[in-house]
Amino acid sequence: MAADSDRTRTAPKAPHPAAGSTHTTRRQEPVPWVAMYHSVGDRSDDPYRVTVTPERFERQLRWMAGHGLRGVSVADLLAARARGRGGGLVGLTFDDGYADFLTDALPALRRLGFGATLFVLPGRLGGDNAWDPLGPRKPLLTADGIRQAAAAGIEIGSHGLTHTDLTAADDVRVKAEAVESRALLEDLLGAPVDGFCYPYGSVDQRAVDAVGDAGYRYACAIDPGPLTGPLALPRLHIGQEDNAVRLLLKHRLHRLRRRPVKGL
Repeated sequence: MAADSDRTRTAPKAPHPAAGSTHTTRRQEPVPWVAMYHSVGDRSDDPYRVTVTPERFERQLRWMAGHGLRGVSVADLLAARARGRGGGLVGLTFDDGYADFLTDALPALRRLGFGATLFVLPGRLGGDNAWDPLGPRKPLLTADGIRQAAAAGIEIGSHGLTHTDLTAADDVRVKAEAVESRALLEDLLGAPVDGFCYPYGSVDQRAVDAVGDAGYRYACAIDPGPLTGPLALPRLHIGQEDNAVRLLLKHRLHRLRRRPVKGL
């Protein structure tokens, strides 16, 4: 998940403070809505409830559009917020880098004119979700597949090398998951990789520090609590059961339940 580059980046130019920083801004914008998806495809066998059917996914995107919301990558969301123009934007994220992103998620995103961030595992290119003991086995994107997504305007971020829980790994493994995955992806894409996503959403201060030291400009978690900040952004899971009513409630409650993200 390589050293910083002088190449143009899509994220705000000013460096983000670390999570838990005391930095404040003059005007605190509402917490950004960052939606978390995984697989879009066949969910006939979905013990972990990580899959949304293509039909449901497109209805969810159309609900967003109908409510004046536009899906964008996390980098674009943060850049817009830095300019004071983050209203109406939803960060769309996809964890794990499933191959069905190209076949079932990307076409719907294109039809709506939405962007997204895809967090992939360069240590498992062309493999499957072996970390899920109950299955089913779902194929992951190859290197070419990741390049195709990037060429379509999708932001690529790191999900670590192998989907390892950083809070349970030793210091050497934590550093490798953050540093080596970023180096591999930047080599694969020939472009900077600014975003990280903590596997399982698990995060602690050691993981936040390792991700910051590796040069990432932001990182996504699920509910990081007091660690909430640019390197521990909260996200909201969107699943198959999220119809129009549930989406409306989630959108309204998200800003009430999440603590502000300082430094954005």
